Amino acid sequence: MGCDQVYDVVAVVDDLLRGAASAGASDVHFEPTGKGLVIKYRLDGSLSVVEELPQTMADNVISRLKVLGGLLTYHNDIPQEGRIDRRDGYGKDVTDQRLAVFPTIHGQRAVVRFFYDEKCLTDLDELGLPEVILASIKRIAASQGLLLLTGPAGSGKSTTLAALLRYILKKYPGKSIVTLEDPVERRIEGVTQVQISPHGRMTFPVALRSLLRQDPEVLMIGEIRDAETVGIAIEAALTGHLLMSTMHSGTPAGALLRLLEMGIEPYQVTSSVSAVLNQRLIRKICEHCGRPGGPTAPWGCEQCFNTGFRGRMLIAEFVRLDGELRKAVLDRADAETLEEILGRRGHMNMFQNGMRLVHEGLTTQAELNRVCGLEEEADQ
Repeated sequence: MGCDQVYDVVAVVDDLLRGAASAGASDVHFEPTGKGLVIKYRLDGSLSVVEELPQTMADNVISRLKVLGGLLTYHNDIPQEGRIDRRDGYGKDVTDQRLAVFPTIHGQRAVVRFFYDEKCLTDLDELGLPEVILASIKRIAASQGLLLLTGPAGSGKSTTLAALLRYILKKYPGKSIVTLEDPVERRIEGVTQVQISPHGRMTFPVALRSLLRQDPEVLMIGEIRDAETVGIAIEAALTGHLLMSTMHSGTPAGALLRLLEMGIEPYQVTSSVSAVLNQRLIRKICEHCGRPGGPTAPWGCEQCFNTGFRGRMLIAEFVRLDGELRKAVLDRADAETLEEILGRRGHMNMFQNGMRLVHEGLTTQAELNRVCGLEEEADQ
């Protein structure tokens, strides 16, 4: 590789990362194809193609990313993960960059994830949760038991947990708070944060067992992924701790059933789980365009990258385990039965919460349908 080619690749990678940070992208995808390398930015949850590089540059671009992330450039047939420390020129709001590389039939695929110092999202009151849900979460913060946050990847669960931890620190100073995360995404002053390595000997179960002997009052586990971890978490919640964690589940009822599927006894679920918060992020109509497809800018504008949307808002639903719902879990009722019980007691589901934003003109019906998985029904 000649000196000019090295300089070109360095400049290209820097420009792509700088552009992503400037646009506020959460991720940059470097996807190999049979013809070259396609670059995509994830903006407000949606991927958009921003560049297509020729095949001759593909390997060199990935190699440059691996150098920045401290990865082994001569290993091209195994997944690798690293951290990019260079942030000069990317703006003060970028706090971290994580790199993941994965081999494919067309070459190595890479994704860089950006983390930002989003000061407006550090306060629990500023997340945009409905008042009734916000009040319920604050009551949970003063109690004990397990609070589960559910939703797909990228739905803001980590942001909500971090804001809740900051609320507890402020409201109840002096409490011993410890987190187990993979990786630590947001550093919180006053909280003991422990990073779990996916390939190390200190796994989530090992760390959690040991921490229970460290006299913590509040524990946060980044994600419940296996039966062993959830078993120890249930034990901690039953012994007087406030424990918070996330789980991939589409609905609160689905989260409760998944605990049962992971081998937790029904009585343990009803005795330990305090509540489930299910959430999504929904795109907000661009303030500069007025509305997607509107008369002032039918195809969007530069501010929203011609999508008609700019920024995202939180929609959520909150379920507290009590009364008839507890009995149904003890009886191992199915998801349909649990949903019927929630409907009878006037539960405001996530779609109903989102309709509030549609009526206020902050988002569209089509966007709400998409986020809630109702696109196919809407098309019929």
